Amino acid sequence: MPDEPASLVELRVLEGPNLYFPRAAIKLTLDIGGLAAVPEDTARRFAQRIGLRNARPGTPDTGFRQRFALRAVGRLVRAIATESGSTRLAVRVRPTSDPHQIVVAFPWRHRTRAQVMGSAVAEVLDAVPGGEIDSVVGAAAARVAASADGPGPHTITPRIPVVAVTGTNGKTTTSRMIAHIARADGRLVGWSNTDGIYIDGELVEAGDYSGPSGAGRVLAHPQVQLAVTETARGGILLKGIGLTRNDVSVVTNVSADHLGLQGIDTLDQLAEVKGVVPHITRKDGWAVLNGDDPRVFAMRTTVKAQPWVFSRDPDSPAIREVLSDGGRATTVIDGWISVLLPHRDPDPLVELVDVPMTLAGLSRFNVENSLAAASAALAIGIPRDVVVEGLRTFLPDAEHNPGRMNFFSMPSGVSVVMDLAHNEAGLEAMLEIMNGVRAPGCRLLLGLGAVGDRTDGLIEMLGEIGARDSDLVAIGHKQRYLRGRTTDELEALLRAGAERVGVTDVPAYDTEVACLAALVDQAKPGDVVGLMCHAEREEAYAWIAEHGGTPDSPETLRDKVRAAQAD
Repeated sequence: MPDEPASLVELRVLEGPNLYFPRAAIKLTLDIGGLAAVPEDTARRFAQRIGLRNARPGTPDTGFRQRFALRAVGRLVRAIATESGSTRLAVRVRPTSDPHQIVVAFPWRHRTRAQVMGSAVAEVLDAVPGGEIDSVVGAAAARVAASADGPGPHTITPRIPVVAVTGTNGKTTTSRMIAHIARADGRLVGWSNTDGIYIDGELVEAGDYSGPSGAGRVLAHPQVQLAVTETARGGILLKGIGLTRNDVSVVTNVSADHLGLQGIDTLDQLAEVKGVVPHITRKDGWAVLNGDDPRVFAMRTTVKAQPWVFSRDPDSPAIREVLSDGGRATTVIDGWISVLLPHRDPDPLVELVDVPMTLAGLSRFNVENSLAAASAALAIGIPRDVVVEGLRTFLPDAEHNPGRMNFFSMPSGVSVVMDLAHNEAGLEAMLEIMNGVRAPGCRLLLGLGAVGDRTDGLIEMLGEIGARDSDLVAIGHKQRYLRGRTTDELEALLRAGAERVGVTDVPAYDTEVACLAALVDQAKPGDVVGLMCHAEREEAYAWIAEHGGTPDSPETLRDKVRAAQAD
C-alpha cells in the first residue's frame, strides 16, 4: 500500500450536511509548507498549469503566498476534477490558525472516487517543490478517472417530522422538553442526545448520540412518529449531519466551549458550525432562534425556513424585526410565556410560576429553554393546550431532566443542586440558581470540575467563576473525562483561576461523589451545595438517596425561592 502524501494532514469523509456544504463532502486538511516555500517562478508555473491566470504568488512564506495558496489549491481541485471527467465541482477553501495548513472541501457522490481525488490533490502538492508539475497533474487526474466509484452517502431523508436542536448550552434540556410535550400529544417520540437514544421515554442505548448515528438510529425505528435530535458541534465537524433536512430547528445560544478543537478557534466560527442545523431546515418549516444572542439571531440571514425567535424581552429589536418580516416570536409578558404573531394581540400560554423548570422565573437559562421548547412544539404542529400541559408537567428532576438543574433536600436542611455546568455560561447559570434558593444568611458550597478537552483558559475561568461566586469551593475530578490530561494538570488550572480572585484553599477529591460527600458534611441548614456532575450522575443520585435526601417537588422549589427572596 503506497504511503500517504506528505501534504495530506487529514482526509475526512463527511456523510451529510456540514460546515462547507448542505450535502456529503470530503474535507481535506493540507500542509502547504512546500508550496509556501518555493520560488516565485515555480509558483507561477504551477498556477499556469492549473489554469490560474494573472497569479501573483508573492514572496515565499508570507501572508501573500498563503493567500495565493488558498486560491491555487482550490483551482487545483477543479483542474483535477475537470481533467478526470467531472464538471461543475464546487470547492470551498479556508485558512486555519496554522499558516502552513489549509482546509479544502468538495461534495461527493461516490466515496472511493472522492477519496482518490483527495489523495491526488495532496500528491500534486508534494510534487510542486520538485518542479515536475505538468506530468504530475495529468497523472493525478488519470488516476482519479480510472478509480472505482464506490458507495454513495448514507445521508437519510426523513420519513417523519424532525425537530433538530443545537447550541452551546440548553440543547439537552430543550430537546427533552420538546420530546415530553410531543409525548403528551400522544405521539411516539424518539430522541437522541448526549445521554443516549430514547424511544417513547425509555433509554434504549446509553452513550453520546448527539451526532449522525443517533439521528439515524431514531429514524430507523419503524414506530417512531416524531424525531427530536440533539446536534452537537463535534458531530457536524467530524461526520456531518446524518439527515438531509429537518422540519423545525432550534438554536439555543453560542458561547465559549470546545474552542481550539477541530479548527474552531473563535465564537464566530462556532456560530457558523451551529448554523448548519437551521440552514437545512425545510423552506416551509421554522427556524427557532435565540433573539437575545446576536450570533444566533444573525443566522436568519442564511436560512430558507421561516424565522421564529424567542426572547425574554418583549420589546427586543429581534422580535420587532422578525414580526415585521412575517415571522413569529415567543416572549415573556407580565410573567406569562406568550406567543406573538404579526398584526395580532399576544397569546398568553402559561405563567412562569406554573412552569417548574423556570423556578418561578428565577432560572434565566431555563426560561429561555422553555421559550424555545414552546416555540418548537407549536411550530411542529402540537396543539396549544398540549404545549401548555407539557410545560406544566416537565420537572427539573432525575426522571425528566437527569443531570440538569436537579434539586434535592437533605435531612440536615441542606439543599443540593446537580448540573452538568460544563462551561462558563453553564456554571454562571448554576450559581445563579443556587443563589436563588439560598436561605438568608446561608452559604453556597460548590463542587467544581472540568473535562480535559477544554482550553487552559476556559478551565482557569471555571476556577475563577466558582471561587468568586461561592463561599467554599472544592474540586471533584471527572475520572472518565480526563481526555488526555492528568488530575494534577486540571487541579493546577482550576486553582490558578481561583487564585485570581484571592482564593487559595481549594481541596481536591478523586471523584465527584467524594467531593459531594465532603461538601454536604461541611454544610449547615439553609446552605446550598452545588455539584458540577458529569461522570458520576447515577452514583451521586444513589449517595443522596442513601443519606436520606429526596428530590424537590415543584412546590418545595417554589417555597425555597420564596424563602430566599424574603431576605
